[in-house]
Amino acid sequence: MNAIDLYARPSPDFDAKLAHTQALLAQAAAEHAGRIVQATSLGAEDMVVTDLIARAGLPVAVATLDTGALHDETLALIPRIAQRYGLAVEVFRPPAEAVVHFVGRHGADAMYRSVELRKACCALRKLEPLARLLAGREAWITGLRREQSDARAAVPWRDRDADGRLKLNPLADWTWGDVWHHIATHDVPYNPLHDAFMPSIGCAPCTRAIAVGEPFRAGRWWWEQDDLKECGLHVVRAEATA
Repeated sequence: MNAIDLYARPSPDFDAKLAHTQALLAQAAAEHAGRIVQATSLGAEDMVVTDLIARAGLPVAVATLDTGALHDETLALIPRIAQRYGLAVEVFRPPAEAVVHFVGRHGADAMYRSVELRKACCALRKLEPLARLLAGREAWITGLRREQSDARAAVPWRDRDADGRLKLNPLADWTWGDVWHHIATHDVPYNPLHDAFMPSIGCAPCTRAIAVGEPFRAGRWWWEQDDLKECGLHVVRAEATA
């Protein structure tokens, strides 16, 4: 049984949610034309956002972070997006020399040895490339949802990041069933690791499958306490809701 069979169950008000999401994306694209980007993790939610951007022909760039530690299945989605939608995905990587230095000093298993080292690894592989991805942009789009974790339960549709950029979370009120209903309805490409009970997929050393009944993000940094399980990419600071 694949993820579509397991999860594709839309909310009763899915059509209204979809219309609201489409309106948010269209408004942001119009207000920030040429200065807005989708920062995609290539997970199921972000593939839905990319699909909506492409279907509407919105002038939104699509970009991702190649941390140097992603699963092959994740990276394989980059050419699939180009093939399916005709969108060239901008790819941002950490400085190779810095990665070599970090691994040489702390080891390839540094993330398992302390929260500080794990966060340093995230800062090197994610935060530094994200800063370059966002340079010169006025707005960015994520696939954050309130249902993903307790830490994200208050995710707003519109937010401001630490640098004052608009941060749009157009799937904030979508359920996991809504996400997979859209994927099923429109045959959206997705990571086959989702079929292996990995709802939240990050770097390979920091991602595992979850068991029945475990929280959505239990497979991320599973050796850490729940309140520490963020990499620093997303800090919620609510703006006016839309």
